[in-house]
Amino acid sequence: MQNFEDIQNLVQDDIAKTDQVLIDHLSSDVALINQMSGYIINAGGKRLRPLLLLLCARATGYQGDHHHLMAVVIELIHTATLLHDDIVDESNTRRGKETANEVWGNAASVLVGDFLYSRAFEMMVKPGSMRIMTLLSKATNEIAQGEVMQLLNCQNSALT
Repeated sequence: MQNFEDIQNLVQDDIAKTDQVLIDHLSSDVALINQMSGYIINAGGKRLRPLLLLLCARATGYQGDHHHLMAVVIELIHTATLLHDDIVDESNTRRGKETANEVWGNAASVLVGDFLYSRAFEMMVKPGSMRIMTLLSKATNEIAQGEVMQLLNCQNSALT
């Protein structure tokens, strides 16, 4: 393996299926949610977290059919954290594009971030695995606590 593309090529079919699952599960009856989630998801990220999940599934010989769904769950949780983080950090650009909060405002960004979290949790229960639900709900809680800790320490130059 020489570069990121080579690694992606190992699971290219899985990436394509995961992208389709993402598209299929992002739709809402609320037009603003569709508009914002499309803007965010198509902002040009590498989707590293889903890639890692797909690579782990391949490496461990996973034979089930939930890995694409779980890759999307992880991507939605990550994307929700980015939406919220851009508001807290008062960011106006991400990857060279205006942030969602810059385009639609903080209130819409918070609410769409919440939608992405809730959609991720809705999808998370589909496999019926209490172990998956426990792991991801704890991880999401740790992320939220970490963000609050970061907020409380934002003026502490001793921390990086």
